[in-house]
Amino acid sequence: MPVTKRAPRVEGEAAGTRGERKERTRLHLIEAALVLLGQGRGFTSLSLREITREAGIVPAAFYRHFRDLDELGLALVEMGGVTLRRLLREARRDGVPPTDMLRGSVLIYKRFVEERSLVFRFIAGERGGGSRVIREAIRTEESHFASEMAQDLRALGTLPDLSSASLQMICGLVVTTMLNAASDILDLPQGRSRQETELVENFVRQLRLIFLGARHWRDD
Repeated sequence: MPVTKRAPRVEGEAAGTRGERKERTRLHLIEAALVLLGQGRGFTSLSLREITREAGIVPAAFYRHFRDLDELGLALVEMGGVTLRRLLREARRDGVPPTDMLRGSVLIYKRFVEERSLVFRFIAGERGGGSRVIREAIRTEESHFASEMAQDLRALGTLPDLSSASLQMICGLVVTTMLNAASDILDLPQGRSRQETELVENFVRQLRLIFLGARHWRDD
């Protein structure tokens, strides 16, 4: 019988495969937590056994990916924050009129919240309660958000008379308004175009009011 030759093993191929499998399992755990949260559960009420059962792995395997449930929660916070900051940074690109920038940012944010509704329900629930570690992580994300926005607005020449501290404060108000609006977006009934339009317009007006007030702000 002819001998079938094996393809030569590429160095690092097995490690790469194991790495890919490990990443897939990690994502399965995150998705399992989101599925349980989508059933109306609070994050602090979830158990490791429930999450691993939903993910289809043995409980002991959880610790190969996360030290504890708080670390899994931190991964959920990061999942929402990093991508959202990148999307909104693109919306603040140079050359876009301020009015269009606000409306464009609102529409991008609304779509992102809708597409990742379970992540934002988790953030909305944990922002005011639950684990202290996760609350602090959400506050850190808010601070990063505000800092990046302040840097971009400074680079665009927006509100040039404001000090860095005041500009950071203004951007902090914008971030707070956005996170508060997430609950309204998530509770928006399907197929209610009029309510959807009103929500977007009200959101844009709130942000516009913040920036109008910022133009008249004077540092002490």
